[in-house]
Amino acid sequence: MAGSIGSVISVRDFDRDQILHVLSVAERMEAEDHFGLLQGKVLATIFLEPSTRTRLSFASAMMRLGGQVLDFGDSEQSSFKKGESLSDAIRVVAGYCDVIVLRHPWEGAARLAARIAGRPVINAGDGANQHPTQTFLDLYTIRKVCGRIDGLTVGFVGDLKYGRTVHSLATALARFDCRQVFVAPPLLAVPDELRQELDEAGVGYEQTEDLHAVLPTLDIIYCTRIQEERFADSVEYERVKGAYRVDLALLREAGARDELRIMHPLPRVDELSADLDDTPFAVYFEQARNGVPVRQALLAMVLGQA
Repeated sequence: MAGSIGSVISVRDFDRDQILHVLSVAERMEAEDHFGLLQGKVLATIFLEPSTRTRLSFASAMMRLGGQVLDFGDSEQSSFKKGESLSDAIRVVAGYCDVIVLRHPWEGAARLAARIAGRPVINAGDGANQHPTQTFLDLYTIRKVCGRIDGLTVGFVGDLKYGRTVHSLATALARFDCRQVFVAPPLLAVPDELRQELDEAGVGYEQTEDLHAVLPTLDIIYCTRIQEERFADSVEYERVKGAYRVDLALLREAGARDELRIMHPLPRVDELSADLDDTPFAVYFEQARNGVPVRQALLAMVLGQA
């Protein structure tokens, strides 16, 4: 893969070698000061769903490379309030910047934006579909804390139906020699289309509701929040909220390996105990920090500077 890439819409657009190349560029970004690399470039951030880590780490990444950030702000204060379409808004914003980062509640919104922008577009999450930059930082974290990606058993716990971070990471791990374990109640099980994708790729995976039973086999727990905002029916949410809680007592009782590492895309609610925060198991805050070098790498690559 050459240094530069086009828009970043889905991890499905990247093969194994391309993924590894992004991780290598991110390593260089973390190891060295690259201020000035994107001097004179402008990033426009359009976040039409709430965000803390993704929005701020993109802004930090751009500024650390010497670029500037133009934030779209609250959609309630924008022309969307007047009925402006997404396609019109993208065409307008594209005239003010060099690259767009878009988070949108509609699946497929980022790919639509990429077709019409005339600028690179980076998907910061489109509904319950994909979150590719989170996936790159997740893979970067796994490789940093485990020393490898191949040969690991990764357990996904919680909301596997609506969790776009799960969908993206499971798809990416299919490019590697990993075993995947999906732990969720039936109502939140991984979508059929993702299981079909893994089947077609020949990926070994297991589905279970019993976290206690599989814990000793895991190298990584990828814990996720039950996302109330994705449920059309509040009754269904009430049935599954709090389905799993990972804490130190559970790890000890289940016989988790000392080498186990716990990841979480954050924010957490009650599914991940704070009593893990200062233990070697916890890497979720490091995971969040890794968003900066990874997003530096992606910004530099889409703008042809890496």
